[in-house]
Amino acid sequence: MRMLNKHAGIIATGSYVPERTLTNEYFEKTVDTNNEWIISRTGIEERRAADENTATSDLATKAALNAMEKSGIKAEEIDLIIVATVTPDFGFPSTACIVQKNIGAVNAAAFDLEAACSGFMYGMTIADSFIRTGVYKKILVIGAETLSKIVDYTDRNTCILFGDGAGAVIMAEVEEGYGVLATHLGANGDAGHLLTLPAGGSRMPATEQTIKDRMHYVQMDGSEVFKFAIKIMGEAAEKALENCGLKKEDIDFLIPHQANTRIIESAVKRLKISKDKVFVNVNKYGNMSAASIAVALDEANEQKCLKDGDIVVLVGFGGGLTWGAGVIRWKNYGR
Repeated sequence: MRMLNKHAGIIATGSYVPERTLTNEYFEKTVDTNNEWIISRTGIEERRAADENTATSDLATKAALNAMEKSGIKAEEIDLIIVATVTPDFGFPSTACIVQKNIGAVNAAAFDLEAACSGFMYGMTIADSFIRTGVYKKILVIGAETLSKIVDYTDRNTCILFGDGAGAVIMAEVEEGYGVLATHLGANGDAGHLLTLPAGGSRMPATEQTIKDRMHYVQMDGSEVFKFAIKIMGEAAEKALENCGLKKEDIDFLIPHQANTRIIESAVKRLKISKDKVFVNVNKYGNMSAASIAVALDEANEQKCLKDGDIVVLVGFGGGLTWGAGVIRWKNYGR
């Protein structure tokens, strides 16, 4: 019989970013922009980019192995692998199935999900539900992207924003009072055109013309996405807190999607929390889409920013348009 009184939490984190670094000075040489403008508008100083032989599954595999090494959990113990990505290796097989093969998780089911920058929050929410209902015991949730493969490096408005990386968590049953307290997900498909990759799917299959028209690269209405983001980040966090009977005053630590420092500052202002309770690494990595929150969470964990009993809020937004937030009562589990 499946029980609904189980409690799910994060028992390990891991991450991996490529070695290759693209600084703002690199873009000064390739498009009409400059270091000062990029930093003032985005807060980004550099970002990572995979080489031509590295795919999303490679980054995801290394992040997964990192989390497994920290936890001591073996591949055969994992029941399910969820990979959130908008840059899968292939249309099929799923990137999750490739990761399953790579790490030897022979007992795991595997699938990808696509909710853009909100993908990790969607994956974490699904894993929480599966564990609470007793369907699975240990779930590997990965956010992984190679956005450098789909960025138009002639478009100065988008090419400066995105980077590559992967973050992973292992979720399992935890003791009462800890782990995921609540989540909140949302979407507004009416605004999906504001952030899109037009060609390559069934609506607009690849043709010589779509390639000539550069339709296989990210397209974004930056000003409209910005307006949406500064509104939804705070709202989503407050809704997740409301779902577990908490208020913004209860937040001990905030890990937001790392898209833009101005968006993060807007969320901090709405939630009325001090900046020392907010983790920011967008300056080092840019926007890594589904990998963003997962990598930031691992770095915060490694830097011992998270203490037992802390109320930690994760929140993000992305293409779709989508958004997601989660509230966790944190506990550090031994390695």
